[in-house]
Amino acid sequence: MSATGAGGGIAARLPDAVLDETTGLPLHVGNPIAEQRRLRAGALVLLPRDVLLLTGPDTLPWLDSITSQAIEHLAPGASTESLVLSPEGRIEHVLRLHWTGEALWVLVDAGTGDALETWLTRMRFYKQVDITRPEAVVVGTAGEPLAGLATWADGWPEVAPGGVRYGEPTGEPWRWSETVLAPEEAAALETERFVGSMAAEALRIAAGRPSLAEVDKRTIPHELDWLTTAVHLAKGCYRGQETVAKVHNLGAPPRRVVLLHLDGSENGQVAHGDEVQAGGTAVGLVTSSAIHDELGPIALAVVKRSAPADEDLVVQTSDGIAVAAGQQLLVPPSAGHANRPPRLPRLGAVQRPTR
Repeated sequence: MSATGAGGGIAARLPDAVLDETTGLPLHVGNPIAEQRRLRAGALVLLPRDVLLLTGPDTLPWLDSITSQAIEHLAPGASTESLVLSPEGRIEHVLRLHWTGEALWVLVDAGTGDALETWLTRMRFYKQVDITRPEAVVVGTAGEPLAGLATWADGWPEVAPGGVRYGEPTGEPWRWSETVLAPEEAAALETERFVGSMAAEALRIAAGRPSLAEVDKRTIPHELDWLTTAVHLAKGCYRGQETVAKVHNLGAPPRRVVLLHLDGSENGQVAHGDEVQAGGTAVGLVTSSAIHDELGPIALAVVKRSAPADEDLVVQTSDGIAVAAGQQLLVPPSAGHANRPPRLPRLGAVQRPTR
């Protein structure tokens, strides 16, 4: 059973919960704005996660060799995250990792576990690694983490060893952990402690914390500032590493993530996939949106690197409303070019004296 399915039993005991039609987990339990304050104070939220458990003596060096993060020497009790990239460097899977010293717990977004398990099994070859899918419930909090089978502690927005950050943190405090519980452990929790996922989503967006919601078929880590926590730039080769290195050192990401502060006066409902415009020209799409208890309506969007960074943007909603959007830079247009060599004069060009 997936973590999402196991958590459905708890959701059924929350009388005021409005459930997500896809996951069956609570979007909110009555007041999504007030729930953000409760979440900061230590409330819990059921998360749509698939859980994999990797064991065996080759687990860490093997996964290190095929994903973006350096995990071969991960200390017992430590957490990190890593990405599975395509040969072209595009994001395919996002892995939240916790190493107990004997087993590696892998938390991924619900619905992606089967594909990840299939790929890992195909890549295992003769390595001594066992892959299982334990029955579990995953619970998140911005307060003190629960005691459970494993707890993934998010390192964002601090730069992990070997990583790099292009932009500045948004200023929204971000402390987050996700704990894996056995179903009976989760069932013993008091239902009054739970809030909905809308509260967690609002805090995540305000913190500029990327998730799989920001990823499409073209996304590379640089566009979302994910080199901060999920990519080690000095480790050995892995699939997609050439693109990661070239874009960081010599090129620039073609797109950039931005935090949008939305005008709420028109009552336009901004949603995933809405078009972002600059001067009447489409420059990107909204990836996530929420109403924050302090900032009001906000969203994350991925826009072209060439989109003007010093101008307000406009979001065109699906019902035809144009919503003004002030942008807060997360990945600046200048990202990349870390080690671009100086441009040399063209062979045969005449050097004109300067005056």
